[in-house]
Amino acid sequence: MTASRADRHAALGDPVRLAIVDELVVSDRMPSELQALVELPSNLLAHHLDVLEHAGLITRTRTRSSGDGRRRYVHLHRQALADLTPGARLGAGPALFVCTQSSARSQVAAALWHELTGTPATAAGTHPAERVHPEAMKAAQRAGLDLTGAVPRHLDDVKERPALVVTVCDRAHEEGVAQPGWLHWSVPDPVQVGTPEAFDAAVVELRERITSLVAAKAA
Repeated sequence: MTASRADRHAALGDPVRLAIVDELVVSDRMPSELQALVELPSNLLAHHLDVLEHAGLITRTRTRSSGDGRRRYVHLHRQALADLTPGARLGAGPALFVCTQSSARSQVAAALWHELTGTPATAAGTHPAERVHPEAMKAAQRAGLDLTGAVPRHLDDVKERPALVVTVCDRAHEEGVAQPGWLHWSVPDPVQVGTPEAFDAAVVELRERITSLVAAKAA
């Protein structure tokens, strides 16, 4: 265990790798996005990602994008930071969560954010559905959340956007609607799978992300 922690600390001892992990704490990113962040050639970025992956801090192979299947996102292994000091930095203020249809993930994320932070949150879609998905309603109920009255609305209808905006859908992130400073959480689309388990998994992942960020800030 000590050797493993030492490997992780060594991997984080480089300023470039630390900057990458700090970003991945709050947002999944494509390698091209990380390359722009650290301003390095692709071969040097690949070296740093190799080191982080070898130390068990990230993975680059979990899932392909559900938007453009040629793309992959870099994911942080949050458990690998449990006995380290992560650089999470989100404040518990108003938030807007965006996905394509706004029928599941963004609605659940907004409900969870409000429950866990006590601050307002809303959901919007780039191509909103007519209603919240019935399985999302059921999964929310199983998780103790209330989506009664939730209605998908178009992103363009949100005139006053909070400082914190998070896309929770690969397609929405890749459509080009994201503005500088927006975050992205690459949460698998439960609607495509359609099972109760898929919707429950989305709730669990979103709760884990929000809880870890709020807890890290409070600590």
